Amino acid sequence: MATIFSGIQPSGTLTLGNYLGALKHFTELQDDNTCYFCIVDEHAITVPQDRLKLRNNIRSLAALYLAAGIDPKKSILFIQSEVPAHTQLGWMLQSISYMGELERMTQFKDKSADRETAIPANLLTYPVLMAADILLYQADIVPVGEDQKQHLELTRNLAQRFNNKYNDIFTVPEVSIPKVGARIMSLQNPIKKMSKSDENEKGFISMLDEPKRIEKKIKSAVTDSEGIVKYDKENKPGVSNLLSIHSICSGETIEALEEKYAGKGYGEFKQGTANAIIDVLKPIQDKYYSLLESDQLDTILDAGAEKASIIANRTVVKAKKAMGLGRVKKKK
Repeated sequence: MATIFSGIQPSGTLTLGNYLGALKHFTELQDDNTCYFCIVDEHAITVPQDRLKLRNNIRSLAALYLAAGIDPKKSILFIQSEVPAHTQLGWMLQSISYMGELERMTQFKDKSADRETAIPANLLTYPVLMAADILLYQADIVPVGEDQKQHLELTRNLAQRFNNKYNDIFTVPEVSIPKVGARIMSLQNPIKKMSKSDENEKGFISMLDEPKRIEKKIKSAVTDSEGIVKYDKENKPGVSNLLSIHSICSGETIEALEEKYAGKGYGEFKQGTANAIIDVLKPIQDKYYSLLESDQLDTILDAGAEKASIIANRTVVKAKKAMGLGRVKKKK
């Protein structure tokens, strides 16, 4: 049994890619592991946010976690800002982080290059908070996408640096990148990862898209002029992406799908893909809306924050003691 930590930002409704590449695997991991699933709302404020929209996104993401199959009896689901130990340890870890290594983070370079206004300091330092998120729970494994590998390497470096400088407090986590469904690509630009921040809404399927909207997006998905349903990532990226989606959603192998749609053209293939997606998302959507209307969601999040705080506070106390923070009380 391993301890697993994962966090997702509440920056909009999750996509089908988020579900197939992450949430679907989380439900499988929780059966045999100790899992912490965190809504990392403090990471979201590295960019400007509307406070009411952010709060709605936090609740929405929590409901999607549960609707997708996260079981609060097996896993701990909580909101980052409701466990103060995250920012406490984040500040402490900044003392052993270096400006150079933070400035080299690819995401910082990309996001700061696009900004026309002043760059907030937390855009530079949020990878250290991310490290704190993980190290607080002594995580053995952190499932992430390829784009987060650099941040996880920083987490490993900070854990080792702290352990060597002060005391052996932190578990050095391993990175886990799902082999299946790890990279679901854009429907309009299949060489780019599907993203909820895509300006072209036809490029992604939201987990809350209605069936007719899903059908419309899949029908407009980029393919090619060949008309042959065949997996060839290099020469047929659009068709290959739809085949991957269809395969993961239906449970049929790509080879079986190629045979199923042989000689039938893209119209029937796209309809079949849309149907497979709808069959997966509709039960999740039904449960999601039911959770939003009940008191159950708050009860689960309150319990999750309480459980997470107990573990996180223990780690902070150990780290403070190792660094010499606080005072030693005189014995009476």
